[in-house]
Amino acid sequence: MAKANVKDLLEAGVHFGHMTRKWNPNMAPYIFMEKNGIHIIDLHKTAVKLDDACVALEKLTSAGKKVLFVATKKQAKEIVAKHASELNMPYITERWPGGMLTNFVTIRKAVKKMNAIDKMKKDGTFETLSKKERLQVDRQRANLEKNLGSIADMVRLPSAIFVVDILREHIAVTEAKKLGIPVFAIVDTNSDPRKVDFVIPGNDDASKSIDMILSVVSDSIKEGLSQRKAEKEKAKDAEKVSEDKDA
Repeated sequence: MAKANVKDLLEAGVHFGHMTRKWNPNMAPYIFMEKNGIHIIDLHKTAVKLDDACVALEKLTSAGKKVLFVATKKQAKEIVAKHASELNMPYITERWPGGMLTNFVTIRKAVKKMNAIDKMKKDGTFETLSKKERLQVDRQRANLEKNLGSIADMVRLPSAIFVVDILREHIAVTEAKKLGIPVFAIVDTNSDPRKVDFVIPGNDDASKSIDMILSVVSDSIKEGLSQRKAEKEKAKDAEKVSEDKDA
């Protein structure tokens, strides 16, 4: 399993919290000290919590479960999209569609609409439309792609969500909690860690910090996916041996 290194976390600036006047008292257990009006996060606790989260994520993904990544803030969007894409995991980096989890059936209908438009373009139906109609369909497709493109292949609810900035993504966190879906998150000093199942205390504003944490998380998920693949191949080989014996 990928391990968090305190030195690497320090170099990435994971320890920088928010200004002391913006703090959430529930983050007190994870704060090391105050310096120049800013709270400094205890990286030893961050490392322990990050390791705990990684163990759980590796276990989830080794069982074939999907994790939905959520981050719509500017400094996190590209980083999350990059890591989630490499892992072949769904992600939301534009506006969170209200009811994304609690009204998943409606979201799936929107995805089907997007797929239907793609089918129209493949079978030639699209070309039979007027110029105005084609323009409208193209605009609709572009809008659907922007909001739902990364979750087009998500046919069922995720087994967990990973969030960057739980204050900004509070709707996503609320929906997940309502459905009993575990929440993994980078939690800064201005947030309430009680809303998260797997708290990773850290700077959720700096790109370097976000990338550092997601790199460790991604390595653990990759290990889980590798275990899943190895188990499938083992089962396939066992089935083949059984067939050969019966032949």
